[in-house]
Order: sequence, then structure tokens, then C-alpha cells
Amino acid sequence: MGKFINEFKEFAVKGNAVDMAVGVIIGSAFGKIISSIVNDIIMPPIGWLIGGVNFRDLKVTLPSVDVGIEKLQPATINYGNFLQTTFDFIIIALCVFMLIKGINKMARKKKEEEKKEETVAATTPTKEELLLTEIRDLLKANKA
Repeated sequence: MGKFINEFKEFAVKGNAVDMAVGVIIGSAFGKIISSIVNDIIMPPIGWLIGGVNFRDLKVTLPSVDVGIEKLQPATINYGNFLQTTFDFIIIALCVFMLIKGINKMARKKKEEEKKEETVAATTPTKEELLLTEIRDLLKANKA
């Protein structure tokens, strides 16, 4: 049992598991923020422009059915919820795309700077190279 607990501790404390947990928590909070932006800021003006329609209220009511003595309540297809959720997804996907694009741009810029530093370091002679060049020049001068 102790070996199992130690393995679990090792797994839970690994960087990947912790990073993933942080990502899930931040992603959940990010999703709530985007949902609020969509529901509270973007959709009200759109609903107002199309005549005061709230997308979540859009639905198709199926006819009620008589089953013997009882009458079943009519079912509804809530396509407005689907539209709202799809709109939320598109906005979240766009935000994540822009975030990843920005991160990739920063990473690319950092790689370019590192490459420039490596190029400068490669073209600058080391102390050993300078000393060997000096010795070579002295040997050439003595032969002449």
C-alpha cells in the first residue's frame, strides 16, 4: 500500500499534472468570463436589433399526445439554447486562437533573439583563438 501511495504522490506532484490542473481551472474561469461577455454584452444588442428576441427563448413546441386518460405535456426543441451555446463556443475559440497566436509570436521572437545571440557568439573569436592567431602571426613574422 505504501508503494501505491508513493507512486500516486509522484504522479500528482509531477509538473505535467499540476500544469494540467492549473490549465483546467484557468480555462473554466476563462469560459465563465467569455460566457458573461456573450450573454451580458454581445447578445442583448443583437437581440434588440432583431426585435427584442432572446435567443435562449427560441424553441419549437411539439404537439401534446393523448395517452389514454392522461395527456402528456408537449415537448420543446430548444434550438435557441443551441444557437447561444454555439455562439459562446465560437467566441471562446476565437479568443483562445488569438491568445495562442500571441504566445507563438512571442516565442518566435524569443527564438530569433536567441539565434542572433548565438550568431554573434559564433562570430566572436574566443581567447584561445585570439592567442593562436597571435602565435601564428608571430611565427610568420619570424620566418620572413
